[in-house]
Amino acid sequence: FFSPFCMCQRRLSLFDKGQMLASFRGTVQHGLPLEIGDTVQILEKCEGTVQVHRCNIAQLGIFPTNFIHLKNAHVKNKGQFETVLPVEDTVITEMTSTLRDWGAMWKQLYVKNEGDLFHRLWHVMNEILDLRRQVLVGHLTHDRMRDVKQHITARLDWGNEQLGLDLVPRREFSMVDPDEISVTELYRLMEHRHRKKDTPVPASTHHLFVHMKSLMSANIGEELEVYFHIYDGRENRPLSERFFVRLNKSGLPKSPEKTERQCTLFVDLGSSDLRKDVYIVVHIIRIGRMGAGEKKNVCSVQYRRPFGCAVVSIADLLTADSKDDHLLKVYACNTESEWFQIHENIIKKANSRYNLSGSNTGLSVALQLLHGDIEQLRREYMVLFTRGVSITRKLGFSDVIMPGEMRNDLYITLERGEFEKGGKSVARNVEITVYALDIDGQILKSQVAAGSGEPGADEYHSLVLYHNNSPRWAEQIKLPIPVDMFRGSHVRFEFRHCSTKDKGEKKLFGYSFVPLMQEDGRTLPDGIHELIIHKCEENTSLADCSRYLKLPFSKANLPSNNQTLKGIKESFWITSFLCSTKLTQNGDMLDLLKWRAHPERINDSLSKLKEIDGSEIVKFLQDTLDTLFGILDESSQRYGLKVFDSLVHIINLLQDSKFQHFKPVMDTYIESHFAGALSYRDLIKVLKWYVDRIVDAEHQDHIQQVLKASEYIFKYIIQSRRLFSLATGGQHEEEFRVCIHELFMSIRFFLSQENKGISPVAQTQAVFLRTFPAVYGELLKIFTVREVAGFIRETLGSLPTTVQADCPLETVKLQCIAKTVEDQLYINPESRCLLLPVVLRLLQAHMQEQRDQVMCARILTSMLSLIKKEENEVQLIVESLLGVLLRTILEISNRPQSAGPSMRLQFQDVTGEFVACLLALLRQMSDRHYQHMLQGFSSKDDLRDFLLQIFTVFRILIRPEMFPKDWTVMRLVTNNVIITTVLYLSEVWDSYFYLSVIFINQPCLQLESFSPSKRKKILEKYGDMRVMMGCEIFSMWQNLGEHKLNFIPAMIGPFLEVTLVPQPDLRNVMIPIFHDMMDWEQRRSGNFKQVESKLIDKLDSLMSEGKGDETYRELFNSILLKKIERETWRESGISLIATVTRLMERLLDYRDCMKLGEVDGKKIGCTVSLLNFYKTELNKEEMYIRYIHKLYDLHLKAQNYTEASYTLLLYDELLEWSDRPLREFLNYPMQSEWQRKEFLHLTIVQNFDRGKCWENGIILCRELADQYESFYDYRNLSKMRMMEASLYDKIMDQQRLEPEFFRVGFYGKKFPFFLRNKEFVCRGHDYERLEAFQQRMLNEFPHAIAMQHVNQPDQTIYQAEAQYLQIYAVTPIPESQDVLQRDGVPDNIKSFYKFNHIWRFRYDRPFHKGTKDKENEFKSLWVERTTLTLVQSLPGISRWFEVEKREVVEVSPLENAIEVIENKNLQLRTLITQCQNRQMQNINPLTMCLNGVIDAAVNGGLARYQEAFFVKDYIMNHPEDGDKIGRLRELMFEQAHILECGLAVHEKFVPQDMRPLHKKLVDQFHLMKSSLGIQEFPAYVRASPVHFTNGSPRTCRNSVPSIISPDGGRGVTRRSPLSYPAVNRYSSSSLSSQASNEVSNITGQSESSDEVFNMQPSPSTSSLSSNHSASPNVTSSAPSSARGSPQMAEKHKHSRENACLSPRERPVSAIFPNPLDPAQRAPPHQIGDATLPRSDPNLSAPDKGKNTGTSEEAYKPLKEACARHKSTSLRATAIKKYNTTNSTTKRYSKDVVILSFFSSLQTTVPPFTPSPTECQSSSLVSSSPVLSGSYSSGISSLSRCSVSEASGTELPTSDHPLPHPLAPPTTLPTSLSSGSDEPIRRENKTPPPYNVFMRDNPRRPVPLPHSLSIPPQTDPPALPPKPHQLRTGSMKLDGTSDPRVPRPRPLPRKVSQL
Repeated sequence: FFSPFCMCQRRLSLFDKGQMLASFRGTVQHGLPLEIGDTVQILEKCEGTVQVHRCNIAQLGIFPTNFIHLKNAHVKNKGQFETVLPVEDTVITEMTSTLRDWGAMWKQLYVKNEGDLFHRLWHVMNEILDLRRQVLVGHLTHDRMRDVKQHITARLDWGNEQLGLDLVPRREFSMVDPDEISVTELYRLMEHRHRKKDTPVPASTHHLFVHMKSLMSANIGEELEVYFHIYDGRENRPLSERFFVRLNKSGLPKSPEKTERQCTLFVDLGSSDLRKDVYIVVHIIRIGRMGAGEKKNVCSVQYRRPFGCAVVSIADLLTADSKDDHLLKVYACNTESEWFQIHENIIKKANSRYNLSGSNTGLSVALQLLHGDIEQLRREYMVLFTRGVSITRKLGFSDVIMPGEMRNDLYITLERGEFEKGGKSVARNVEITVYALDIDGQILKSQVAAGSGEPGADEYHSLVLYHNNSPRWAEQIKLPIPVDMFRGSHVRFEFRHCSTKDKGEKKLFGYSFVPLMQEDGRTLPDGIHELIIHKCEENTSLADCSRYLKLPFSKANLPSNNQTLKGIKESFWITSFLCSTKLTQNGDMLDLLKWRAHPERINDSLSKLKEIDGSEIVKFLQDTLDTLFGILDESSQRYGLKVFDSLVHIINLLQDSKFQHFKPVMDTYIESHFAGALSYRDLIKVLKWYVDRIVDAEHQDHIQQVLKASEYIFKYIIQSRRLFSLATGGQHEEEFRVCIHELFMSIRFFLSQENKGISPVAQTQAVFLRTFPAVYGELLKIFTVREVAGFIRETLGSLPTTVQADCPLETVKLQCIAKTVEDQLYINPESRCLLLPVVLRLLQAHMQEQRDQVMCARILTSMLSLIKKEENEVQLIVESLLGVLLRTILEISNRPQSAGPSMRLQFQDVTGEFVACLLALLRQMSDRHYQHMLQGFSSKDDLRDFLLQIFTVFRILIRPEMFPKDWTVMRLVTNNVIITTVLYLSEVWDSYFYLSVIFINQPCLQLESFSPSKRKKILEKYGDMRVMMGCEIFSMWQNLGEHKLNFIPAMIGPFLEVTLVPQPDLRNVMIPIFHDMMDWEQRRSGNFKQVESKLIDKLDSLMSEGKGDETYRELFNSILLKKIERETWRESGISLIATVTRLMERLLDYRDCMKLGEVDGKKIGCTVSLLNFYKTELNKEEMYIRYIHKLYDLHLKAQNYTEASYTLLLYDELLEWSDRPLREFLNYPMQSEWQRKEFLHLTIVQNFDRGKCWENGIILCRELADQYESFYDYRNLSKMRMMEASLYDKIMDQQRLEPEFFRVGFYGKKFPFFLRNKEFVCRGHDYERLEAFQQRMLNEFPHAIAMQHVNQPDQTIYQAEAQYLQIYAVTPIPESQDVLQRDGVPDNIKSFYKFNHIWRFRYDRPFHKGTKDKENEFKSLWVERTTLTLVQSLPGISRWFEVEKREVVEVSPLENAIEVIENKNLQLRTLITQCQNRQMQNINPLTMCLNGVIDAAVNGGLARYQEAFFVKDYIMNHPEDGDKIGRLRELMFEQAHILECGLAVHEKFVPQDMRPLHKKLVDQFHLMKSSLGIQEFPAYVRASPVHFTNGSPRTCRNSVPSIISPDGGRGVTRRSPLSYPAVNRYSSSSLSSQASNEVSNITGQSESSDEVFNMQPSPSTSSLSSNHSASPNVTSSAPSSARGSPQMAEKHKHSRENACLSPRERPVSAIFPNPLDPAQRAPPHQIGDATLPRSDPNLSAPDKGKNTGTSEEAYKPLKEACARHKSTSLRATAIKKYNTTNSTTKRYSKDVVILSFFSSLQTTVPPFTPSPTECQSSSLVSSSPVLSGSYSSGISSLSRCSVSEASGTELPTSDHPLPHPLAPPTTLPTSLSSGSDEPIRRENKTPPPYNVFMRDNPRRPVPLPHSLSIPPQTDPPALPPKPHQLRTGSMKLDGTSDPRVPRPRPLPRKVSQL
């Protein structure tokens, strides 16, 4: 094996290219892995092994030789970018590369679900492959190969266009190399292909295809003849022959096998024939009896009788579907005498003259218009012509007469006749028989045709019109008699009477005839002829035609003395029309051709030639020309001028479009038949005579006609001279040259005349200049190239140089110049050097005047396509036209475009052509040309102006709209020219820099977006031009020196845009410039704030456009940090770089999240992160506001109306109520600050309303109302008060769903920066439970792995290159307790405060500490309680916020037991109260709760606690828990007393069918009391003088007392829709049908499972574990050891399949509800006794002051019970323990609803989704083996049941206890005054959302609505008081302050002009 070095050195002289035949894995040393189809370049071959270079990838290696197929190749552009091209047809090469590109894109079509294009492209690719095989085989003929290549290129172009690929310039089916042709020629090729693609050429010739299908009629019974013809309704004449079809008796064609007899093509219709008043007329003739109803045996003779007529307009076919058959209605005339004009009556809709032939009669015909040349139709419709179709011609010649067309058709129309009765009593039935006879009187066989479609016949029989002596037939027949038989032939018409009697014989009674040619050779003239009817006997024989041919045939030719025939009344009229290319009817034409027979008529004949029809002249063109030159040779002196004029007339006749195809006939005549060797003298003489008279002549018309024919006059002159030279050996040569020079002198003289405006001479000059270029080629036949160039230079040089506006001569000048530079003469370099100066002079004059730019561009394009780089012509053109060309492009580009599409197209064409000319000129310029040009500027100002011009033009050239999107080839050529030119011209710095930046950022240079093959081609041909330009920018920047300061900060944005281009080399070159800018800015101003500001502003806009990537961020950071290591300002530089890098991180995350298809949650989170960064770290106010509105729009789109309100409030808080004017910004108009803030307030209120956050809307309404009131705007004040009132109504009347909250941890490096290794708490959507939330998060992050444990992850997870999600539900801890702990406040109001403005959340995890007692697990069951504190409260500007602080404490088993019983007691109290107040629709919730507690207690529930904590061992081992044990005992007794009251209430309301259940509960309750040893309740339990803080409970706004005793609760209370907040809170998966059935069994009702829970307001059903839902059998089957805390050893086992925790790995807090945290219960007022334990044991002594407003009497029994309790400290543990001493001081609100649970023996709860969180949801808690030890123990009733949100609260974490929000403001601590608002906000890492209650609640105390103040009520019945509940008669407010008025808000920072 050879080393790669050897392989590179030893390259074969003959290059081979190989194509892989089989895949090679390359497993050997130096092996090159290859796939089938890969292309390799062979470097060396050695013993069966080949060393190669892989062409598509830069790889070297070896492989076996038998794996490839060798192809010859050659290397182009050897070196770094060399190209290896196979030696094969270029079409094959293009097909191969194109199919490779298509293959990859074709697969993407399938992925993008573009099925239609996918299948179409598949078929085209297969078709191209088949054609490629045909080409490769090489067996095709030359013509077939051409057709195949044309087909291939058409398919390639179609596919490229469909896939959005580049337009390929081609010449003769092969791709052109842009380097091998001029730019102007390349542009023409591109434009030609573009136009061919966009604008199909309209056809000028049309054809009508007719296919006769059938005639549908109920009463046919006879054979039919159908005649079609095209009819001009405007001129009332037929336009075509007739097409004739025979039908059988069934109405079908008689010859179905002969399609040419059913189908025809009406050919040669012009565009003028496709109009509304041109029709297809169909006449139908029946063949049969005279009368349609006659009996069959009456007569056996067949007659042609009228049947019907149909008409259809051709215009209808233009819009109809050509594939549909047409059913034409058939009409019959009312009287036969109208038959001849029935079609006219139908067209005119003269309904009285015709009627429908029958209701079911219709003619089925296929009609289709075809467009194009007849030969084109033969190619496109080969089947049609192969199968057979008859051709039906137009009457007369087509619009264009072709030479060689042979035609000799005589059309005769039988018009009408006048006949006598002939002794009959009735009129005759006349039939005409037509014969064509030759000179011998013999009938011409098959020369009488009724129409195309049927062969000709010997005779023709006309229609028979019944009893009509003045019949009108209007029947047309065609006589295609050969020319040689025309002389002596005649047509005979025989008239017969058709009798309907006897045998129906046809009796001859007369005849007429007409000769076809006169004696002088003229044919029968066209027109109407009245023929004489010669009478004869019935049996007369007309076989001897000599007997009647001597008789007169027409009344017009009768001699005046023949009175006998003149008196004959009978006549017959015909119309004849001859269409012949050989015969003429014109006598003058014959006289001219026979001039030798009548020399005296020559003068008249020459004069009459101009009056002869052109078609007659072109028929005899050669004979006519021979005649003219014959006369000229014989009598030149006498007839020379007239012959010259006649020749001019004929030449100009051929200029007509109808006869233009006869020009080749004249050319052939001149070359081959012209024999006038002496004619040149007379022609030159007459021509010069006319030219000399031009200036003085008054009438120029005839002279202009002469000059118009000058091309052919010169042809005759030159050919005549050549014939003379050949005949005489070149005599009189000098004389001829003198004549020509004199002629041109005369021409130059009249051309030099200056004329103002439109003068006759100027028009004559224009006529000559139009034809002058055609003379060049003729002059070259005799004169040399230099001589002819001299003639032309002098002639064109004589033209006046001044350009006159509105003079048509100026346009003609340019047209002449254009034809000159396109002529063959100009291509010759010898003549071009003579012509170029005069051409440039005229062209420059016109371009400076900006006139005729299209023609100027055409001339310049032709000129520049010929010049070569080395020639001096480039210098001439640069000096003359470069400056004016630049100005022209600038002028055109800045000119507004016209609206019309044609004008826009012309504008684009002109611009493109001028651009191509400029590029071609610059590409041809060499160093010498540039040096000469730059030296030509007289001053630096002129040079600067020029450079500015050219750089501006270059910026225009690289605009995307400069060329069509698919013109990549043209764009690359443009860029190549620009970069070459820029290397020479770099004097104007800023224009240079801007141009360079725009150049680099062009889409056509972004190679990364191209396919590999396209990228490779560009790199091979041009290299990466971006890097080349970047190096030039860096070089120029370094040369600026101290002038760099002039470009700072202006060039920061453009240079930053360049560095964002994803090209590593370019970035390495350009990024150091920023260090240079920082250094120079530091020198100038001591800092680089400008650089920082500009960088940050531009980064945002550029990265939002999709520029930049992670690689750029790392490169930017590393390069600049390395650059500033030794700088004195290193620290500030590092700070700037770090800031910019962090901004890039967030901008990249933002861009990735904002991509189409990303979920809204990710977009919102990223926007929040970026918004906060701009606010806190960059202090970019405008960007901050912009992202506020972007976030607002995202929230609106996601229907997060509450979050949208909080977001918009960020901007609102930056504004003040002032009249400062604000500028127009975003979507805001120019307005005052007050107006904008008012608009924002109203918008925010509207969104708060839509988000059902009405309480926050009320605050803003009040603020707006205050503003309106201060301005006395009572109208708006009224509206605002009504709006505020409506929000209050919605609070009370409308239902609000209670959201779930979820803690989400994002771990791993694969997450976006704003999420990476952070934990958040998210506010769930409506009805969203844990399972749905987990699934949503996994959908948002499809690559994430769900963690199966709730422990904090270790560093391996943090640093993993993956995504890990840890999700579990958490419980909110409300901040405001005053409303939640107040009795009488409706749940509608409380629900808002439970779930809004939440800063802290809690999560409990149960675990066993120490030895686990299998008999009683409660002894060692501890709870780890985690409290999460957020950076902002929820809800806010996002649905999730980051966790700022995490606190963990442990709760002992005894404390846990106390919380469980406290919570259950609170739940029972709430249900009993609601039942008394009739707030429940049914009693089922109370029934289930009582049943669950009593049944569990009877079966040993409370006994488990007694066994665990009341035994002597526990008391001895835990002496510090004495007070807690006493508290637990009190709660047990209290629960028993509550149950007794509950049973009393239950007995009152229980339905009759549930009485047995009630009796069972009462019996079990007595068992429970006896098991607890209760005979009577202690005094502290029985003594309950006051039970509610406000005297009695209130629901909503009712003041009716609600009594808890069985006799109470008579009053009917109002229930709002939120009275049962748990209704509809469950998904379909939450409750199974099994649970519903079991609930029904318990309650005796058939309500749905939702109704069972409609008193359960907790937010999370997902917090239930499977233990709640498992059946008793399933639950008890698992050992208790398997039902504990999560398996810690398994915590890192993650899987996507198990996104949720399994039942046995779930923490117990996911099963059991959270007990109330003692530190989380904030009392509305401090209890008066200072000895009572405080809510927060951490409060200092001075803070634990007394509240003198507390009723001592109300709490006397309570104080006695609590006096025994002592505050103890927590046990020392590694984690801060939970202090449950405070649990004795907890107060509960009456209206807090607690979850009940089913009896463990009677019900099972349907399955709920497992979740690692506490049971805080409105669900049922069954017994837990973890707590109870075994299911049968029955302790589940005392397990920690779910607490409501109201009880899960904490005091604020500040150092001072917060006063009640209703307290006077004077009681607020000074540290929380209004002045502290701003410092608090600044402490946050991110700007806080707008909160009615902030985290420390210092700024926005929201007073309770006045309607919620509670009046004193009567005492309640005896129910144990809530623990330490505040008992006051009423809440009295200090009159010094209105509690409804919010505290003054601090003035926010102003935003200037925003």
